[in-house]
Formats: sequence, structure tokens, C-alpha cells
Amino acid sequence: MVLKVKRAAKAGFCFGVKRALDMAERTVETSSAVSLGPLIHNQQVVKRLAERGIRVVDDLEEVRLEQALIIRSHGVAPIVYQGAENKGLQVVDATCPFVQKAQRLAAESAQMGQQVIVMGDKLHPEVQGILGWAGEDAIPIQTVEEAKELPFFPHLAVLAQTTQLTENFEGIVEELKLHTEELTVHNTICNATAERQKAARELAEEVDVMVVVGGRNSANTRKLASICAERTKTYLIETAEELETIWFKESKSAGLTAGASTPDWIIEEVYQKMSEMNEEEMDMASWDKSFQELHLGTRVSGKVVKITNDEVFVDIGWKSEGVIPLKELTARKARSEDLLSIGDEISAVVIRVENEAGHTVLSKRQADEERAEEHLKKLAETKEEIQAKVVEVVKGGLVVDVGIRGFVPASQVQLGYVEDLNQFLGQTLRLRMIEFDPSKRKVVLSQKIILAEEQAIKRKHLLETLKEGDVVTGVVRRMADFGAFVDIGGIDGLLHVSDMAHTRVQHPSEILKTGDEVEVKVLKLDQQTGKLSLGLKQLQESPWAQAAEKYPVGSLVNGIVVRVVTFGAFIQLSDGVDGLVHISQLADHRVNKVEDVLKVGDKVSVKVIECKPEAKRISLSIREVIKDSAQQNDAQALASQSESKPVTIGDVVGEISPTENREE
Repeated sequence: MVLKVKRAAKAGFCFGVKRALDMAERTVETSSAVSLGPLIHNQQVVKRLAERGIRVVDDLEEVRLEQALIIRSHGVAPIVYQGAENKGLQVVDATCPFVQKAQRLAAESAQMGQQVIVMGDKLHPEVQGILGWAGEDAIPIQTVEEAKELPFFPHLAVLAQTTQLTENFEGIVEELKLHTEELTVHNTICNATAERQKAARELAEEVDVMVVVGGRNSANTRKLASICAERTKTYLIETAEELETIWFKESKSAGLTAGASTPDWIIEEVYQKMSEMNEEEMDMASWDKSFQELHLGTRVSGKVVKITNDEVFVDIGWKSEGVIPLKELTARKARSEDLLSIGDEISAVVIRVENEAGHTVLSKRQADEERAEEHLKKLAETKEEIQAKVVEVVKGGLVVDVGIRGFVPASQVQLGYVEDLNQFLGQTLRLRMIEFDPSKRKVVLSQKIILAEEQAIKRKHLLETLKEGDVVTGVVRRMADFGAFVDIGGIDGLLHVSDMAHTRVQHPSEILKTGDEVEVKVLKLDQQTGKLSLGLKQLQESPWAQAAEKYPVGSLVNGIVVRVVTFGAFIQLSDGVDGLVHISQLADHRVNKVEDVLKVGDKVSVKVIECKPEAKRISLSIREVIKDSAQQNDAQALASQSESKPVTIGDVVGEISPTENREE
């Protein structure tokens, strides 16, 4: 019985690991170099790097000044960069971009005063590096049980080691929601990791036995083995030599996948050995068949045996070596040594049976493009998401490498308008095919479609779970005269100027600016239309809460005229608290027009004649102040008069003389 061997659709080196190795290879070409810790978790690769002169060190003290220090793909804490700078070392930072993103988010969350939770193996170098960026208060956890033991924090931010399982992360997120008033979730799990795990899971469900290739000390490789073991019999190996025939006894099919730190040449060795295990020894006929005459267009496989500036020589098992001219290596502009290494197994197409030197002329580019076209044809049907690196910025969009030249129009890069496309050069985009014409070699892709779908899912989930009265965190996206639009994670809500503060706001720019992160309250939500009204002042104490104590009836207060209307004038007593002086209370005489007595900006003394904070109403009077003042003046005048002695009739009579009485 012949064993059918299937490879996982996604296996082996991820973008970050390949990038780190490429940087290390380029560095050692021009200078002596060391790596701080093993560059990747694969003994065979580390051994190969050592043969190239890249030594592993565990401490900065071991690095000499003339050596370049390579930071491995797992990244390091800021203190390492500072130490290298203090020592004057040349640093080659090969940290995976996905890990760098996690480090940045951890640092930003800590600076915002959030308690940072890092999901992952606390002993793993990647997690240790992220913790260094998050500060000494950051907490590493790996399970839901550990999350349950956490205390309550007002503000939490959680992120994950890039190789963690998505379902485990989601479980921890749900638990953390019970431990905080506000949870910020940063899903930092690498897309490549998720895709590799998904492909391994699907393949494990199809086959009788799985083989997982990778370093036993590699976290992502162990996770792959764990995923596969839940579905079928699984073996974890590092090299082809560890394979045993008995594993596949009575098995009709076997699956093969590999961790992110496993190079293609090891995967190929394992695949070849698995494929040969149940095959009968080749007979003479098949041997003769391998030496059939080569024709134009024949696809051949072979091993790279020599590399020059202009050509690559390949052993294809023919009477002479095949040769690939530089222009037939790839559609991209690059040096041959940057694309291939001696020992690499490659496929190529015969474009000339024999040249002047007797070599068969081959095209790797054509073979890659044929294979890519087959793959792209499937993608055009399935609409499956792929990842591709931006290799060039051109007028109107980006050029990506999808085996052949792919084009991403500027309008399909992001959800919004992109002013500078150069920022994407060298980045890996998440893409979906929107147009494919093999005859014209036309491949048009979009990242915007994927982002729009994800936003729609987030929007739907948000509409289903959001309710009036919820307090959420959002980002100010744009401003208008009447308010600000705040993105709360998939939905833009309107924060009207009247709901920004208890004081009068003329323009939202007085309170906010674009890009501000702000906590707001959901005031109104229309599930059908998705229209959302938000409030900021509702989260602040109303100045009217203390009005009854500050402005009791009968008290005299000072204020400023802020508005004049036909029936009176509004007086600002304090920020957010205005009182009304009715026209009938403006003076101690009849007033026909308010403007005859007051104008905006006047400072006045008024008396509180009514205070109803629950209705946000205070009635004031200037007339009462005048009346009180007059009464006080009268009282003072009376009090200042001197007292006179009482006068009696006798006193008056006594004043008449006796002579005057006799004459009468």
C-alpha cells in the first residue's frame, strides 16, 4: 500500500523569521556578527549560521566593538538597546514587525495608565521583550485560570504573544471583561501563525497520521503539534532522520506541516523520506524514464550547485548541468546570490535544450509564474485571503509579489484615502483577488475589501451588544461645526457640541482635536440605521448638583450678563450655571426694553428669588437688590439721628414769665 503524503497549505518559515535570517546573512557578508540568543528556535539553522560565522551570545558583555549585534526575531526589551548604545555597538534589529507592533502597543498602553496584561509563555524571549516595553507592572498570563485570579483594575489592556492560539486569547479576553470597567484589546496574534494553525488543523482532520517538523524548543511548533494531536496521531520531529516506518503502518495518508522556524530544506528532506517509505525500489524502466529526452517547456527539478553574478547552475540529473540566466531567476530586480543559495532545491522550465557551452538553459521565473498562475486561478475562484509583500510603488498604486506581478490600486489599499503610498513599501499586505486575466497577465488585488468586511463584522457585533447608557472608548476621526465624529470600534457616533461640556461650547475644537482618544456615553442608538449619539458631559458631575447649596433663596451673588432676550437677561453665576433676571425684576421702575438696563458683558449683583436645580432654573432679581439697598439705607438714616428729650405741658407753661401773666 502506497502512503499518500500531503503537505499543509501553510508551513515553514514565516515572514518575520525569513526576514531575520536574510538580515543576518547580509550582515555577515560585510562584518563580523553575533546574535543575542539563538536567532530562531531551530538547532539546524543555528548550526548553519555558526558555520557562516554568526556566533550566539547570551550577554552584551560578550560582544566586541567590531562585531555587529543582531537582535533576533523575538525582539528584546528597551534596556538591551540602551545597553548596546552605551557600549557603542552596531545593532542590526531583526525583530519581527509583528512583534514590534506588540511592543509598541504595550508601551503606549502603559503610558496611558492602563494595566497591561500579556498573554503568553512568560519564559519565552518574545514575551519577556514585550514585558520590558510594558513596564515593571505588566502581568504575564497564559490561561483563563490565571486570568480568573487577577484582581479588579479600572483600566486594562491585553495583548498576546504573536504565536498564541486565537481561541485561547478570545477566552482570556472574555474573562478579563469581568475584571475591569474598561478593557482595551490588542489582537497581536500574527496572521501567518493563525493561517499555519488553520491549515494544520484542516489537514490533520483529513489524514491518518501527522508529522510536525520543527525545533522542540519552539513555542509555535509545539502549538502546531498540540492542534494536530487533538485530531489525529501526531509526531513531532526536528529532522528526517527521526522518522520511523512503524508510525505509518496501515496508514493510507499522512500529513506534513512545520513550524515558523523550520527551513524549506528540512521540510523537503522529511517530505522526500515520507514519500519513499512505502515505495518499491525503482526498476530499470523507471530509471531509464528519468533520463528521457528534454524538450522545450519541460518542467525539471534540481539542486543549485554554483552561483555567479550572471548565472545559477543547477544539477537536474542530466548529462550536463542546467543554467539559469539572471533575468530568468525572477521578475524582480535582484542579485542571484540574494535569491538562491547553494544546495537549494528548485523547479525550472526548459527554455533551450542546449547552449553553446552544452548546458540546458532553464527559467525559474517561468516555472514560478506557471505555478503562481495555477494558484492564483484557484484564489480567483475561492476568494481566499493571501499575503504579499509590496515590492514597488508606482503611479496609482502598489506592486506586490504574488509569484507574478500583482497590482493593488491606491483606492484598494486602506479604507480611507492614502496620501503617501511609500509608507507601504516593504510591508506585507492582506489581499484578495478582485480581477485575474492570465492571458494578459493581469492580477488586481485589494486589501480594502478584507478590512471593510472585518469592519462590517465589528459593526454588526457592536450594534448587537451596544446599548444606551454604555460607556465606551473611541477615537475622534473628524470635526464639524456642530460636533465631532467618534469611532468607537466600527461605528462612528456623533458627539454634538451641546453634549461636550456643561459650559457653552462654540466649536468642538475648544474641547477636542482629531486623533484624541475619548471616553463617551451612549445617549441614543438606532439599531436599524446604526446612527449613534454620544455624550461627554454626561460623564462629568453637573455644576447644578451643588447649586442649591451655593445659591440659596435670598442670597446675593455676582454674575456676568451672557445673553439678552426680550423677556429678560441671563446671568452666568459660574461655569455651566446661568440664572434669569426677568424684565419685571430688572429695576424698581417699569422697563420697556432689557437693553435699556443691561448689555452682554455687564457685571451685576443679583438676589436669588427662586432656585430649582432639578429643572436647571434659577430666578434672579435686581429690583430686590435695589429694594433691599433702599431699606438698608433708610434703616441706617434712622439709626444715625440723635435722640431729643420729651417735652411736657409744664415745660411749655413754665417758659411763660409772671409779668406776662399779670398783664393779661
